[in-house]
Amino acid sequence: MTTLTETRVDEMSFTSPKPKRRIPWGSIVSAILLSLGAVVMIAPFMWIIQAAFGETARAFVLPPRWLPANPSLENFESVFEQVPYGMFMFNSVKIAVIVTLGQLITCSTAAYAFARLEFRGKNVLFMLLISALMIPGQVTLVPLFIVMRQLGLYNTHAALILPALINPFGVFLLRQFFMTIPKDLEDAARVDGANVFTIYWRIILPLSGPILTTLAILTFVTMWNSYFLPLIMINDPELQVLTVGLTLLRGQYGAGALGPIAAALAMAIVPVLVVFLMLQKYIIKSIVSTGIKG
Repeated sequence: MTTLTETRVDEMSFTSPKPKRRIPWGSIVSAILLSLGAVVMIAPFMWIIQAAFGETARAFVLPPRWLPANPSLENFESVFEQVPYGMFMFNSVKIAVIVTLGQLITCSTAAYAFARLEFRGKNVLFMLLISALMIPGQVTLVPLFIVMRQLGLYNTHAALILPALINPFGVFLLRQFFMTIPKDLEDAARVDGANVFTIYWRIILPLSGPILTTLAILTFVTMWNSYFLPLIMINDPELQVLTVGLTLLRGQYGAGALGPIAAALAMAIVPVLVVFLMLQKYIIKSIVSTGIKG
């Protein structure tokens, strides 16, 4: 009995010590850098919010205060008194929604053709479409203005909607996702007598919810923040969008009060930011999916 006990003690005494856990310095450094980046990105929005709810005189206090001392809604009331903010908001929502729905239709049909259908010159046409991404939008503003004026669409919402219905990036994004869908599903549908449109409507689109949601978010945010095209195409204040209409708050020589300007910016930013944060998981999911097959 004593021998067995001594043997066990000897075995326990010669067992190798447990390896020490290594400190994941790389993950710690990454977390610190990402946290600093998040603070830098959020700081301007926090400053706008505190200026919107606080007094204009305290907006430029150093160091900046992230929470207003005496919060009030006076600046928000002043916005609606100075400019027709509701009308600007309605015009922006109208144009953004129409363009978003239009791009979902045009981009999905074109992407389906490039991803699934076989026709002569498909690759050449796709390369020409993608090459449009290399042309800055500012280069086409003047030719687009001339075309819209000759068509009689100047100073109408159609001048903002029609050019934005085609999005080469949206076609590319949806095409990459459509190519990841197994072709066996289409073959089974063809055996059952489905035509091209039925496959597109009943198979491709239902399986493309995340990527369609991503394109809708990106399109809506892009049209919501559009500034140069409405500034050139729209001359009537009643038809103007929110981004250009907010410039009226600056007053003559840019001497407008900061409080109402910050309040107007906060009302314009917060809705889009909330929608983006709620649906960001679809963007991540779609980006991962489009990288599977090219």
